[in-house]
Amino acid sequence: MKLIKNNTLLFALVCSLFFVACDEDSFLTEVNPNAITTDTFWKSERQYNSALTTVYGALQFQSISGGELIYEMVMGDIGGTESWYRPNLFRNLTYNDGIYHVTDKWNELYVGIFRANQVIQNIQDADASLFTGNSKAEIEAQAKFLRAFFYFQLAHTYGGGVIHDKVAETKEELSKPFSTIAEINAAIILPDLEFAMNNLPQSWESNDMGRATWGAATSLLGKVHLYNKEWPTAAGLFKQVIDSKVYSLTKDISDNFQHENEFNSESIFEVNYSFDLAPGVNGGAVDDTPWQTSAESSSIASEVGSIQYGGFNTLLASYNLQEMLVYDEVDPNNSINNGNIESTRMNATIAVRFMEGKYYGLDFADVKGFGFGQSAYVKKHSNWYHLPSEPANRRSGINFRHIRYADVLLMYAEAVLGASDDYATAIEYIDMVRARAGVITLQKYMDDNGGKFPQLHVSKQVHGAHPMVQANAQTVLTHLQRVERAVELCFEGHRWKDLVRWGIVKEVFTELRADEVWRLENTDLSFDTAPLYIPGRIRPDFALSATNYNAENHNYFPIPIQELQTNPNINN
Repeated sequence: MKLIKNNTLLFALVCSLFFVACDEDSFLTEVNPNAITTDTFWKSERQYNSALTTVYGALQFQSISGGELIYEMVMGDIGGTESWYRPNLFRNLTYNDGIYHVTDKWNELYVGIFRANQVIQNIQDADASLFTGNSKAEIEAQAKFLRAFFYFQLAHTYGGGVIHDKVAETKEELSKPFSTIAEINAAIILPDLEFAMNNLPQSWESNDMGRATWGAATSLLGKVHLYNKEWPTAAGLFKQVIDSKVYSLTKDISDNFQHENEFNSESIFEVNYSFDLAPGVNGGAVDDTPWQTSAESSSIASEVGSIQYGGFNTLLASYNLQEMLVYDEVDPNNSINNGNIESTRMNATIAVRFMEGKYYGLDFADVKGFGFGQSAYVKKHSNWYHLPSEPANRRSGINFRHIRYADVLLMYAEAVLGASDDYATAIEYIDMVRARAGVITLQKYMDDNGGKFPQLHVSKQVHGAHPMVQANAQTVLTHLQRVERAVELCFEGHRWKDLVRWGIVKEVFTELRADEVWRLENTDLSFDTAPLYIPGRIRPDFALSATNYNAENHNYFPIPIQELQTNPNINN
């Protein structure tokens, strides 16, 4: 990792030796005096921190924070792809229990869980004299936060998981039944996060930047309660983060998706990547093991970057997202805009035809691409702002932000609506995010329109106008669900989970497929005309997903086939 350097090779050897030591069939009786074993490790604070670093290292896996996330990003209403690209199986909801990302994410999350368990298990009985100050509790708290994070991702990707709260020493301990989200919350996530919240500092010194903090634990704990619809508890936790004054929105939203201002005031939990460490190693190489050298970098920039500039554009902005960003109407009285026509949020998120500013160093007139139905490319996570093309070997050093302050503000607004229908307070916090984007706030719309604001998720191109609705708890919630979280947090790993927990996947897909059909039937109004300037054809992003979607089959990934084959108790 960048500032918390990966030492996984050492720990991988420790792990492998641990399993050899636990093999009851092993005939080895002599101990190599020069080998690292569990008897010689765990003897100093430094060794515990080295082990902890490997837990952080698991965050760099491409299915957790890197390029493989595109397979989930393409599943909701914000993303599209082409039929000849691998993500199409996820876009169409035709993946299965043996496909790459379904198996990769399960495996990688359990690597992180296994490493966290080693730290947690061994530190329990460690002599306090090995540690300075409060470091023993802080190391345990970090490991528990990370274990809770991995389990949260597991539970809300697969609808549950197998609970391993310690390092398995027998085949029987590995073969455990599948547990529900509620069971994982009760057994692991809630107690781990409560311990972390009570034992982590609000901030670290610069040489420890990137470690989990009180704010990360409190925010994730609030998110757990939000997903459980425990509104007052969630609201109270988010308000603690807000009232702490530790965090604030960056003036420039782009600072959250670029390498130049990492660990900024908006960052609550982000994953380190580096372009400079391990140069020449492919960005998809994610970990130090005896057979692979870590790249310390991410491959996501190559996945989203334009194919004309060294990327693959396997993830594209949906027409719905593009239109909402186009109509993310700039407030001329907001100084953040500096006379721009596009909102700062749009300029940081997607590249469109006839755009403002530079793209891979070029003015729009010189930009190549935008053909065959591709009218918007993803800017988030790509190197468009400082390089002429995406680097070779799929390498990028841009950190991935899992939790940022804008997300907390929007989750707090949602929790307030759920707790009390207090839409005035919800609007206040939504408008903090909108004001930073330089766009007209909901309150401004209401002041100018007799308490009404536009439904910006309804296609103006298709329906001729954005319907105006009276502000109330339901209309503000709809705006939060369909517009604000989609536009502000797109391609940051939240969207599919949001749609699932709200229970609106079918409704959204049906609407967007109807828009798609309208564009196919009205090509004279769709091709090369405002607001999307679609070139050549209409990309059918929702043609199959709208038909194929079934909540029971698709809200969560299936249990990977390898787990079904090796764990006889998985369905018990």
